Amino acid sequence: MERRDNQSPQAQTARILVEFLEAAITSIVFLKGVYPSGAFERRRYMNVVVQKARYPQLGEYINSAVTGLLPFIEKGLVERVAVIFFDSENIPLERFIFNLSVNQSYGSKVEAADLEFSLRSFFIKLPVSETLTKVLPQDCRWEITAYFRALPQASTSKDAELWIPTDTKQWLQPPLITPVKSMSSEPLGVQLYLEHPSLSEPKP
Repeated sequence: MERRDNQSPQAQTARILVEFLEAAITSIVFLKGVYPSGAFERRRYMNVVVQKARYPQLGEYINSAVTGLLPFIEKGLVERVAVIFFDSENIPLERFIFNLSVNQSYGSKVEAADLEFSLRSFFIKLPVSETLTKVLPQDCRWEITAYFRALPQASTSKDAELWIPTDTKQWLQPPLITPVKSMSSEPLGVQLYLEHPSLSEPKP
């Protein structure tokens, strides 16, 4: 992805973050075994080996979803990005949550190498976290969901029209949360954690 030296710190940070999210979400989908291993190929990113989608539709879905968030991340509107896996009844089984924080008042030059060094640790941690996750049924599905701090105005932004309110079913009880990895390197903070339904969650 192209980086321009004359961009604002927020724009530079958002571009690095979007590129990271695309690679990280692809790695999560690979980790969960939703598709055959042949649907992915290995590539090097941030000096570590990650997975890249070989199926055009899969790659385009992930790319368009995270790229569509770019203008909202720049403005600090995106609070969380989630990869949610559902059962055949459309009930969430597992959520991978990226909690995002971009310092809107940061005015210094963004050191891309420092940010990428901090983000790289997520790709090292993800394969190790597989033991914390659930085994998914064969008929499961998944989606990318973004949670906004404030709703963008569709009337003033064509980008906002690409996002629609979700009708995803929610758990009735607070979820079980398992931290996976966090980093803070100005102007960016990222936390990754897993959410599972509470043991007291009513069965459908």
